[in-house]
Amino acid sequence: MKNKVVIITGASSGIGKALAYEFASKGAKLVLAARRTDRLTEIEKELTNTEILSVKTDVSVEKDCQELIEKAVERFGQIDILVNNAGISMRGLFEETDLEVIKKLMDVNFWGTVFCSKFALPHILKQKGSVVGIISIAGHVGLPGRTGYAASKFAVRGFLNTLRIENLKRGLHVLVAAPGFTASEVRKVALTEDGSQQGETPRAEEKMMSAEECAANIVKATQKRKRELILTFVEGKFTVWLGKWFPSLLDKLAYNHMAKEPNSPFK
Repeated sequence: MKNKVVIITGASSGIGKALAYEFASKGAKLVLAARRTDRLTEIEKELTNTEILSVKTDVSVEKDCQELIEKAVERFGQIDILVNNAGISMRGLFEETDLEVIKKLMDVNFWGTVFCSKFALPHILKQKGSVVGIISIAGHVGLPGRTGYAASKFAVRGFLNTLRIENLKRGLHVLVAAPGFTASEVRKVALTEDGSQQGETPRAEEKMMSAEECAANIVKATQKRKRELILTFVEGKFTVWLGKWFPSLLDKLAYNHMAKEPNSPFK
């Protein structure tokens, strides 16, 4: 990773922020993208061991993504790794959810990945580098109460898997990383049926994998040029395995598990 140029979207908090520190510890140069530039500035002040470019970016806006890539190339002359991490979540029954909520989830989670990958790809191909997508176990298994989130993550997985195949003979590495439940802000700012922020997480954050542990695993998988990473055993690997061999059982388990959340939208 020494002197590799790494772009990380959604770098202001959670897994994205942890990835910035992890890549920096390996000697990478960073391009940090997020809407909250004040938080990116704080990271710059703390990470004095590497070069950092912070770019205010709303990944749901195509022009912002194009400018992000252009500024990265202008500053560093190359792009080795793009980490599509920016994302938002939701919580609510589909029949009661405003369609604008679903659209916003797709705009940020799916189209943000598409836009950034589109503009970065020519530069990454020159380096035979990596495109990384941070999805979720919800990109493998439908989670009740999170239709828009699951749909967007399934879409990202399909997009990146296809991108890998298209560039099979061009040296492109594509990693699709699916963390299990990870401690971060994503649930606090998750959207409800009417588009307002949830505010309080319905889950015990302290019992989840830390963002730092998650980031360390993602960086290691990127270094090893793995194609897929599924984190945590029960909520991750075992759940995906159940979905493959016992899908009906998993449907019932997923329903019962998510129904136990405080103020669950279904019982």
